[in-house]
Amino acid sequence: MSAMWGIHNDALSNELLDQGFISIGWDAIPDIRSIGNDRDLLKKALEQAYPEAKAGAIPVWAGILFRFAFEMKQGDVVIAPYRADSTLNFGIVTGDYEYVEDAPIHPHRRSVKWLKTGISRGLFPQKALYEIGSALTLFRVKKNAIIFDQFLKTGSEDILQQDQAGTEAETVDEWVETEPSAARLDQFTHDFILKTLLEDLSHEEFEHFTADLLRAMGYQARVTPYSSDGGVDVIAHRDPLGLEPPLIKVQCKHTSAQQSRPDIQRLSGTLAHGELALFVCLGSFSKEAVGYERERQNLRLLTGADVVQLTLGHYDKLDPHWKTRIPLRQVYVVDRTTEGR
Repeated sequence: MSAMWGIHNDALSNELLDQGFISIGWDAIPDIRSIGNDRDLLKKALEQAYPEAKAGAIPVWAGILFRFAFEMKQGDVVIAPYRADSTLNFGIVTGDYEYVEDAPIHPHRRSVKWLKTGISRGLFPQKALYEIGSALTLFRVKKNAIIFDQFLKTGSEDILQQDQAGTEAETVDEWVETEPSAARLDQFTHDFILKTLLEDLSHEEFEHFTADLLRAMGYQARVTPYSSDGGVDVIAHRDPLGLEPPLIKVQCKHTSAQQSRPDIQRLSGTLAHGELALFVCLGSFSKEAVGYERERQNLRLLTGADVVQLTLGHYDKLDPHWKTRIPLRQVYVVDRTTEGR
């Protein structure tokens, strides 16, 4: 049976998908095969390469390098969270470990065939997100592997919408107590907001939330009559009366599904001269949709990650109703993360 791995990589982004590979750092370490299939030898190499490293970090790093080079096999499933837009990428390992000597960064690599990319984190149960939120760069996915496997086999959202009662609280406590790093708490907060918007709000409520978020950002905004809006859910503008350009037409998609170029083009088709378009969703956009946005100066796309970030940035100015629906409080964490080169 193939193994399932989670891997974090904040140093590289588009090239991972475009060129079809995964990678890890520790650039001062040469070809791992030249060191040998031996954890003790890897520890010694790390101690020499990183003399400033804390003693407790060395065995952790050695374990990651060992697993990446010798334990990971062709055919294994890999899940790669992309923090920039809070999405997940799923692929199959297609090659053995290789050392790319001329790589400017992350020379330790494996080729991957990507199966599903840009998948919203909000699609998955929170307990599954906790597991792939490990502080380690590379780790085995075990407890919730069946959830991700079902998604890969069916692609269905229904199979993932299961009752988590009785397990969530225990999982949260375990997750926070064992690894209360700033990065993990930040990701927990983003996941919480996204899942609340997806699961606790109806489509009509999401339109009203979007309008209130725009108001918190300094715009005037009004929701169009529901079900007869012609694809335009919110109208926004800067002046109090909405008589001065530009007028912003907003479409809201209360879904974690990836939005395509035709979806975006339909909204652009409603624009008159001097009008702008804003397409808001709780998932992501296809590469073609993003390309279309770059072609248009009067169009802006907001992903689920963008909505969450704007919610955090303007939380104090949100209507109290939404603060009740999305309760947050500020905390301070001393981040002592030592792993993740």
